Parts: sequence; structure tokens; C-alpha cells
Amino acid sequence: MALTVSPYRSFPILLVQGTQRNWQEIPVVAETSLTLTVNGEEWLTFLCTPLHQIELAIGFLYNENIISGLDDIVDYRLCESGNNVDIWLKFSPPKPRAWTRTSGCSGGSTLQHSPKHSSQNYERTYPIQSIYALIDQLYHQQSLYKMTGGIHTSALCNTDQIVVSVEDIGRHNTLDKLAGIVLLHHLQLDHRIIITTGRVSSEMMQKAIRLGCEVVISRTSPSALAVQLAQESGITLIGYAKRSQFNLYTHPQRLTL
Repeated sequence: MALTVSPYRSFPILLVQGTQRNWQEIPVVAETSLTLTVNGEEWLTFLCTPLHQIELAIGFLYNENIISGLDDIVDYRLCESGNNVDIWLKFSPPKPRAWTRTSGCSGGSTLQHSPKHSSQNYERTYPIQSIYALIDQLYHQQSLYKMTGGIHTSALCNTDQIVVSVEDIGRHNTLDKLAGIVLLHHLQLDHRIIITTGRVSSEMMQKAIRLGCEVVISRTSPSALAVQLAQESGITLIGYAKRSQFNLYTHPQRLTL
């Protein structure tokens, strides 16, 4: 049985307010190394928050197109120290020679493959008020962020309701964790929307495409390449999302008043 690793640590800090100084204990989000071992061979090491480690590893393999689903997996295990996930597959994929370091947030890794453009249903529409509702719900999902700060939250939604949310120091890790949860818990969603606190870069958009999302919402900005991928893949991309306004970058026909 794996040991429970706390997602935060407490540190004494000196709080300075004006000319006043006071010592106090505060929680700081944890950053740990997690090695992914495939068929007994070490593939790579994540820097992540020690939550949903198995989901992170499985979701990463799925989002990178190494596996197509749980049927490709024989067994998986998180070691007792919590720093290694062993995954055994039914086949022997070649270990990638080199991983591309992704931008920002603890520097994740990716094969940087070109995503297959998903076939999106343009007839399905979403009221603008449902987007505002999701943005408001995200604020209430950030339990670890409220305690420590310095962490991202991403959520998978069905129309106007958050179904599952995860937190991690790496924004890209959050989408891998969501993919792992979808696979392990056999989640069936009629509509797939992702909302995230993190910047939407090209690798974030690739993961959203792999997850079959129709709408991606971010509290901050997308990159130019992410906008291009969203346009080509039929994804409605929203940035700088607040409770009463947002920027709509692609496919506005999906949103209605």
C-alpha cells in the first residue's frame, strides 16, 4: 500500500507589513519527482504535486498517444515511497529518444506530436451564461490553491457543471491527471469542456484535443499556436475568463445568448 504524501509542507516565514514583522507558520505547495517506468524501463521523471500520481502517469501515456485506453495496460502500481509509477503494457512501445521540454510550470515533457484533428459537432451550442457558471464554479474548486497558492487547477465539465477537478504545480500535469481519471473511472460525458487556471499553450491544446473537448476555457491567455490549433480542430477557445466577461478566440458560433 502506497504511503500518503502530503501535497503541502509548513514553513515558518517572517510576515512584513509596513514596519511590522511577525513570524508565522504557513503551508507551501509540495513539488516532488515522480518517475514513470514502462515495462520495467525508466522513461521520464515528472515534477508534480503528489496527488493523483497514477492518473498522471496513465493520462500522460494516453495524451501522448502511447496507449489508446486501459485495454493496453496489464498492470500499474505506485511504489510505497510515492516517487515511482510502474506501468506494464500488453505491447512494447519504443522508448522515445528525446522528450521536448514544454513551456512554463515545472517544465513538462512531450513528444510534440501533431494532433489528429477531432470531428467536432458544430450544431451543439452552449449558452454564454453556462460559461460564466463554470468560471464561477472553478473558483470554488481550488481547495489547495486557497491554502497554499502557487498551484494550477483544471476541471472537466459537462455542459454547465464541473464533473471532476484536479490541482498540480504544472498546468500540463492537470490535463494528464484528468485524462487518467477519465480512463480509470470510465467517465462518460456527453459534452466535454475543459476550464483551467493555466495559460493555454500548444501542448495544452494538444491534450485538450486528445480528450475530445469542444470548448477550452482559461483564466489567462492562449499562445498563437494554441489559437491556430483550436481553429483547425474545431475547438471554441476562451481566454481571460472572468465571472462576467471573457475573450472568445475561435468558433464563436458554438456560444449563444
